[in-house]
Amino acid sequence: MKPVGPIPPGFAAIDGELAIAGRKASDLVAEAGRTPLFVYARERFDARVAELRAALPPRVGINYAVKANPMAEVVAHMAGLVDGFDIASSGELAICQSVGIDPARISFAGPGKRDDELAAAITAGVTLNCESAGELARSLKIAERIGQRPRIAMRVNPSFELKGSGMKMGGGAKPFGIDADKVPDLARHAMAAGAEWRGLHIFTGSQALSAEAIIEAQANVLALAAQLAEEIGEALPKLNMGGGFGIPYFPGDEPLDLARVGAALTERVASLPPALSETELCVELGRYLAGEAGVYLTRVIDRKESHGVTYLVTDGGLHHQLAASGNFGTVVRRNYPSCIATRFGAAAEEEVNIVGCLCTPLDRLADNAAMPRADVGDLVAIFCAGAYGASASPSGFLGHGPAAELLI
Repeated sequence: MKPVGPIPPGFAAIDGELAIAGRKASDLVAEAGRTPLFVYARERFDARVAELRAALPPRVGINYAVKANPMAEVVAHMAGLVDGFDIASSGELAICQSVGIDPARISFAGPGKRDDELAAAITAGVTLNCESAGELARSLKIAERIGQRPRIAMRVNPSFELKGSGMKMGGGAKPFGIDADKVPDLARHAMAAGAEWRGLHIFTGSQALSAEAIIEAQANVLALAAQLAEEIGEALPKLNMGGGFGIPYFPGDEPLDLARVGAALTERVASLPPALSETELCVELGRYLAGEAGVYLTRVIDRKESHGVTYLVTDGGLHHQLAASGNFGTVVRRNYPSCIATRFGAAAEEEVNIVGCLCTPLDRLADNAAMPRADVGDLVAIFCAGAYGASASPSGFLGHGPAAELLI
């Protein structure tokens, strides 16, 4: 038997069913009209941002990484909660624009921005986090052609990384960002060419649960930013310190000690070097804001046995939940937090494999998991589905199409 990951706190049962924001899973499915279904709860976004505000020093703003969950209704809701938005494509820019977000609150990162994306961002007044000398040259040329002053920041590839992170975005050769030693000359060149200097973006990694690792990374980021500001010879308007705050997905994972991270950052912000004395500071978070706000609901459409093993076959799968299937960066497959939503809180009665509807052995949602008995028609819930679920899964695979999404 394999354990499942820890279900985030705050979920309860109503009439023996999983309740999300006080509403039964079956009622939410009825409202959406079908399964599979992603459900995102406003109250959980609100609570997470409130926790961050309480823990972080007031001077440190919060940016939402739209790639974590780009559903337009989610982005619109976040507009009233966070200070800024970080995008990674012109498609995400269009989403932000469609819900009325001020472009001055948006920054655009990504190592492969096309010319039309650069033009759209410059025209809108978005800050470009330039990732190479070539991208900076193209941006300045495009800005000159369209007659608009570009807002330019530099994404830095630091020599250090976020220890223990799920995805390392710094340290050594990387497609992301400009090597730190090349940043000062490029920043001065951008300003000499007439660009509005907007500062630095230093992102070192993601999905870290160690407070010590995040505290160390933030200290390194602040030190590097101060050094680069002095070498550039101009005040640093803004520093995006990146994020990296992780959430528990797997058995044995412990929540990030946010209070420790906040206390350490508060101490550092209180004694910043002169080069950063007037700098606007922010952290960039996606998964930490959205992950635990979402639940994926899928219906059992068949129950079968093969060589003594029980399979619950659902109408969902890896085409909506690639990460939960173990095919999104994990080396050893482990079970995400999951349950039989229509028997939430009931005692386990059997060991089952929960699989999706796709014709591939990779389509697994839970292996050898202890669950209450479930039959055709029951609902399965996969938790921590608010980030990198719908937005990071191959919804076109085998033609089953995307899941429904509902913000409540």
